[in-house]
Formats: sequence, C-alpha cells, structure tokens
Amino acid sequence: MANTMLKFVSVPQRQPEKRTADARRADFDEIYEDYSPQAAGEQASRCSQCGVPFCSVHCPLGNNIPDWLMLTAQGRLEEAYGVSSATNSFPEICGRICPQDRLCEGNCVIEPGFESVTIGAVERYITDTAFEKGWVQPIRPMRERAQSVGIVGAGPGGLAAAAQLREQGFQVHVYDRYDRVGGLLVYGIPGFKLEKDIVARRHALLEESGVVFHLGQGVGSGADDLPFEVLRSRHHAVLIATGVYKSREIGGPGAGLAGIERALDYLTASNRRSLGDTLPPEAEALDAQGKAVVVLGGGDTAMDCLRTAIRQGARSVTCVYRRDKANMPGSAREVKNAEEEGVHFEWLAAPEAFLGAAAVTGVRATRMKLGLPDASGRQSVEPLEGSSFTLEADLVIKALGFDPEPLPQLWNQPGLEVSRWGTLKVGQKDFMTSLPGVFAAGDIVRGASLVVWAIRDGRDAAASIHQWIEANETASAVAEQG
Repeated sequence: MANTMLKFVSVPQRQPEKRTADARRADFDEIYEDYSPQAAGEQASRCSQCGVPFCSVHCPLGNNIPDWLMLTAQGRLEEAYGVSSATNSFPEICGRICPQDRLCEGNCVIEPGFESVTIGAVERYITDTAFEKGWVQPIRPMRERAQSVGIVGAGPGGLAAAAQLREQGFQVHVYDRYDRVGGLLVYGIPGFKLEKDIVARRHALLEESGVVFHLGQGVGSGADDLPFEVLRSRHHAVLIATGVYKSREIGGPGAGLAGIERALDYLTASNRRSLGDTLPPEAEALDAQGKAVVVLGGGDTAMDCLRTAIRQGARSVTCVYRRDKANMPGSAREVKNAEEEGVHFEWLAAPEAFLGAAAVTGVRATRMKLGLPDASGRQSVEPLEGSSFTLEADLVIKALGFDPEPLPQLWNQPGLEVSRWGTLKVGQKDFMTSLPGVFAAGDIVRGASLVVWAIRDGRDAAASIHQWIEANETASAVAEQG
C-alpha cells in the first residue's frame, strides 16, 4: 500500500480541468472535463488510508471512500465501482452535485497544508467509466416476490428506494406528477452541474430492471389525480418521497410586483427550455436575457439561479445575502464558480423593499452586521441604521428555501400526521408514518436538504419496507396455521 498510496506529500491536488469562464457562460454544459485514467489514479493515490476515515464518517451514505480510492490507484476500476455502488445508488450523480467541500473532502485528514483528496471527481470518473465499459447492469433479483410497493415521487429518494426494493424482488411502481424521472435532478439543478442524460441513463436502467413508472400521474384530489386511498389499495406498502416544493415567500413593500419570481419556477423554465420543451407564455417570460437580475439567498439554489442568469445573457447579476461569505449555507466551490463567471455578491445585506410601479425596477436593501449566535449556533444578523442602498433590478429571484406542501389536505388524509414544520412524522427507526404500511423518506421528512441525504433515506426506508412486508407475511402464515 505504501508504494501505491500516501502520495499526498509528493503529488499536488489537481481537480479536473475546468472550462474557462467565457466558455462556460456560453452554454449549459457541465463545466468540468473528465479525468484521464492516469490523472484519476494519481489523484486517488494521494489518499492517506487513515485509520479513522473521516471522509466516510462525514458522508451521509457512509461510502467506503478509502477502499475505492485505493482500488482506483491500483487500476482496479471495476472493483472500485463495485465498492462505490454498494453503498450509493447513484455515485455518478453524487460525484457531480454533492457539496464535497462541506462533507467528505472538507473532513479529509490531509487537508491542513496538503489539500484534500479530490474524492468527488474520482467518484464521478469511476462510475462514468463503469457505464462506458458496460459494468453497470440492470437489477436481476434472485427471486421475484408477489408483493408490490408504490412510491410517490421519482426524485433521488424515491429512485434509491425503488432500486433497493427491486433488488429484493418486489414489484415496484413509481408515480410522479412530472413528465420525466428525476424530480429536482432534472427540473431544479441546471445542466452545468448535472447534464440531464445522466439522469435519463439511470431512468432507462431502472426500467430495464423492472421498475414501472407512472409519469404525469399526480396523487391527490384533483380531476386527473390518483386518490391516495386507491394508491394504497393497489400496493402492499407505499413510500412517500415527494420532496418539498413550496417556495418560501418574502414580504415587505412591493413584494407583489411583477418580475419578482420564485427560484424553482425560474430554474424549471430554464431546464425545460434546455430540454427543448414548449413553455407556456408565463414561463417564457422567466428569462434573464438583457436584464438586471437580483437573487435573494445564499444557498445552492441561489447559486444555481445566479449562474443560470449569467448563461441567459443577463445585463448584471447580483446576489444579496444577509450573512457574510464565511457563514453562507451554500457550497464554497459554487460561490467561487459564480464569481469566476461574473456574479457580484452583496454580503451582509438584506432586502427591505421592492421598487417599481407595475413591475419591479429595483431592490432597496440595508446593510447587516453579525451578532451573537442564535439557537442554532449561527451568528444572528442585525440591521445597521442608515445603511440603505438600492440595486437596479428587472428580475428578482427569491431563493429563500422550500417548505413541504400540505399533503394531508391535498390528499384528503387527515390521519397523516405532520410535524410543526409541516413535514411528515415517521418512526425514528422504521420510517413509517401514522398510517399503517405508509412510509416516508427524504425532504418530505427532514425538510429541504441534500440529494445525498435523500438517497440515504430512500435506501433506509426500503430496508424498513422490506422488513415490514416480511413480518406481515410471517404473521399471516402463522395465523393461517393457527
């Protein structure tokens, strides 16, 4: 191992080549080039193979990162893919969009003085190579089971659960109100972070594995919706993995002016345009070309909006965030990419009013200062008197986070219990809701979070569903014998 690994002292960190900012601004293609086999092995060899791998500890999936780094350094890529995919349903997606600087790479023990191992880029390289070489095969269960499971939501949590349940031989049906599989992976995350054929490739693989998709099929009480009770009657168990899509709003003078838009509406319109879809007139207007754009928020969704506006040819693009750069919730890597592409950041600033008659023409903001830590441990913010300033704005995008939709009301299920935040209540260990045989996972349980956490929850919920169905099957068999 010493000959193959521990090369962080002699081999510098090198991320995959990044296209120039000028080139990136011209399209929605992914910004990173692929590693060459030599570069991937060389970067993997920087791993120190430490006794307590904090990269794995801080990975929501508990990926065996040192193992597949060592296998990559040794040129044993098929084995590396086997180890990587054993704990991660979609490593090619996580390798692209996980905030590694806050998770695995941010906790790499060689970081002080040597820079971390490029874990995400190697993960992406391993799985892309596995697809190219034909190592990624459809799921073929050891035996088929008669029981079926219905999954509401074709996002990362629902898809991860579908794959795990299909491995066990269950008949899996996935229902989604949208016309494509992927949820926010397709409609929320821009192509420059995740090209859509990557998601479509997984969709095709799951279909070939026997997962049945019911796209364009909403659940609820609408005219074209499938009533939830009917869905429950079709399946032995149901998993709710709808995510959270209700955008948080902002008040203040002028908050209702035209030109103030929700982040998800804006990103969905952009992604649909890139996919070649015909947009309705109201969505066609969600275009930043030639406009002065102001984005409110400091998370990854805000970064997606900022960088999308740049690519659409905005006249200017400004991010307004109430805390400083060190306290922002988004990925530091995404902020750097945005700065390179021409985004201007107004740190320690908060909007207080929106200017304009019928449509927005500006945002009046005030400077903020950091105060004492609040209950969450983050520093509170306080306005500075007399510090107001105005930003020109033809388009304001609210990227303030997401809340859950009121599923008990929408689905006419008053017995479906929710928390005080509106998320679904589930058992701490079994993911079951207050309705027997109905489970929930992902953002609809934990609130708006990372894709990697949705994958983890989907996998864990699938294991609980498997155990619950088997326990019921055993109980029924005992009752019949008795």
